[in-house]
Amino acid sequence: GYFYSRWTKCIHSSRDLSDIVYIDNYIFNKDVFIQFNSTVGDFVGYTELGVFNARKWNSDSGRLQSEGAQVERYCKHNAEIRLAAIADKS
Repeated sequence: GYFYSRWTKCIHSSRDLSDIVYIDNYIFNKDVFIQFNSTVGDFVGYTELGVFNARKWNSDSGRLQSEGAQVERYCKHNAEIRLAAIADKS
């Protein structure tokens, strides 16, 4: 059989969240074939299909803008909640 999944990650090390990075992985049969990284600002393909899709998706400014906005909408929002619930306790 075949297995497809999509994993998103938010990575940061500072408490002020100024270094937060959003990563969106598209995975087929345990291999990442395309990835969006907010630091890079576009999609990078790692297989033939990934390179094909990266070219197509990178030419869509709306898609890039939506992916880049996930830093604020998804990452920072959830990180602030987690910091308040866990890290700010003494």
